[in-house]
Amino acid sequence: MNAPYELVDSHCHLDFADFADEREAVVARARAAGVTRMVTICTKLHQEPAVRAIAEANEGVFYAAGTHPMSAASEPMATLDQLVALARHPKFVGIGETGLDYHYTADSAEVQKTSLRVHIEAAQDTGLPLIIHARAADEDMEAILAEGLRAKPYSCVMHCFSSGQRLATAALEMGFYLSMSGIATFPKSTELRGIFAAAPLNRILLETDSPYLAPIPHRGKRNEPAYTAFTAKTGAAIYGLTEAEFAAATTANFDRLFTRAARAAKAA
Repeated sequence: MNAPYELVDSHCHLDFADFADEREAVVARARAAGVTRMVTICTKLHQEPAVRAIAEANEGVFYAAGTHPMSAASEPMATLDQLVALARHPKFVGIGETGLDYHYTADSAEVQKTSLRVHIEAAQDTGLPLIIHARAADEDMEAILAEGLRAKPYSCVMHCFSSGQRLATAALEMGFYLSMSGIATFPKSTELRGIFAAAPLNRILLETDSPYLAPIPHRGKRNEPAYTAFTAKTGAAIYGLTEAEFAAATTANFDRLFTRAARAAKAA
């Protein structure tokens, strides 16, 4: 699917084994589909060097790093100094993903909360946006994000947003962003599309979360950054815009949030 406009995949996992045999081709297909920039996410800090290397080797690819909540109990606890040091790299554009996941790993809830608070502090100290994973933990997520904001300002995106209206409203009221993934294209995602429709357009990002959550018409197959275009098509319909208009809006939103990536694009 080719797009005559610029798209940004704000969250993908190019280091995952799913892409190992054809990473260059995956990036090339993304560019051919109009996806000029991608943020590849490190979910375990010991894997950061490999993720960084992918960003360094590919123009238009940036990266973020943190400890995924599902790994919070099995990985060493991230420290503020560690995250701040990583953030000095010019292609490092965000803190995370971090967050809370009580669907799969509710038994480690307290460790996840501690880890999340460390990442919030890193976002506050670096000025880089926090990248949040939230699943089945809406009440605690809202409380901890608000607690952090009361202490010191920071920016944030609710990655792959698929939670309820209450968390969406709370996040938007805190000045945060909601990221639309392939889930929004699924036939049964009527409620989620309604949540996005009620949200301000200037707070919406696009992502794939690839290799997961491929949008229609590729659902059930491996996802990749090129498929951002299919989610953009759904997003445009939600907002009653042309695909080019929706792409332009979400790209502008990305640049407003991921300021380091925006500056790099202007300098290129």
